[in-house]
Amino acid sequence: MSEIHERLDMIELKIKDPAFRENRGLGNEVGYYIFDYDPRYELEVRSYISYLRKKINENPNHPFKIAEFDLYEIIISILKEKGYLSKTFEFEEKKGSEYAKKAVNKLLKLGTTSNLIVSYIKENTEENSVVFLTGVGKAYPILRSHNVLNNLYEVMDNVPVILFFPGRYSGSELILFGTIHDNNYYRAFPLVE
Repeated sequence: MSEIHERLDMIELKIKDPAFRENRGLGNEVGYYIFDYDPRYELEVRSYISYLRKKINENPNHPFKIAEFDLYEIIISILKEKGYLSKTFEFEEKKGSEYAKKAVNKLLKLGTTSNLIVSYIKENTEENSVVFLTGVGKAYPILRSHNVLNNLYEVMDNVPVILFFPGRYSGSELILFGTIHDNNYYRAFPLVE
């Protein structure tokens, strides 16, 4: 069995542990985790998440549910809801990608405490959930994962959050796709080694 499959198989054992779902670490810190992986395994990771979510959520005997949030899909949903999806395409065509990215960031309020993505996740997370954040690679360059984690960390500490990250996490630095350095992030723990 390949290394990615061994690591994926450890996720279920980890999240089924009642101590994990109590959402407090040894220092009483909030339970935020990162599952990093080589981007070439994106399809395997997506497939495993779908399998695990279905297995957990369709079993009425599980004491928790998996709440998956695809960051890219949330962005698209908010743009559609606000009537800005086609305008974003127009911005990109007429003024360039950087302008469109800044306009979307402003609309989503990404740099503020009113961050619409964070609000969406918080409002749609039930008690007794384990949150899976996916779609990080698809949402780049509009959204940077450390931004979501920092803002979510400030408003949601009642359930464990796992970010599925196509790249490397050293325990302090996120490197998207193994090449793009994100801001340092110190609050999350590696989910599995």
